[in-house]
Amino acid sequence: MLRIGLTGGIASGKSAASDSFASLGIPVIDTDLISRELVQPGSESLGHIIETFGESVLDEHGALNRTRLRKIVFASDDKRQLLEDILHPAIRDRVEELVAEITRAPYVVIVIPLLFETRYPIPVDRVLVVDTNESLQLERLVQRDGVSREQARAMLRAQADRETRVEQADDVVRNDGSIEELRAQLQALHHDYLEIASKAEA
Repeated sequence: MLRIGLTGGIASGKSAASDSFASLGIPVIDTDLISRELVQPGSESLGHIIETFGESVLDEHGALNRTRLRKIVFASDDKRQLLEDILHPAIRDRVEELVAEITRAPYVVIVIPLLFETRYPIPVDRVLVVDTNESLQLERLVQRDGVSREQARAMLRAQADRETRVEQADDVVRNDGSIEELRAQLQALHHDYLEIASKAEA
């Protein structure tokens, strides 16, 4: 099955893009959702996180306080890599399980925010980047996550720069305008992917 790796900088509009593919009947596997599932209370991954970062990353109910953990890992490259060592191999394994369960679809979209940064790559056939300008990303981050501008900038610095993503992409959609404009670009790509998938099956 044709695998499309959907990525982009934080707050670039990956969720809007993946929702558009889902509305077209294309299966979407979101590694952010998988990472949330993997750190549920009592899980093996959460146990490793507590061993590595301490119980201060838990809330009063014993669940992972993602905001607190985010502040820790985005302040240190070493600590961010420790978290990736815990989560990324498990995420990759879960992606493969979910892809294997898909029986009838021309292609699958796998949302991988850190596609270019991870040391545990998930195999994809094409890379689709959702691109937007950094000032817009900052505004969205501050509003969406309630973080300071300084924290938002640290989150952006922790990811591959915009130029690197665009250069390494097979396909790029711009998300500086309306949701309708984004959907129109994705609709065109959908037809391209159907054609590629059809040729691959022939």
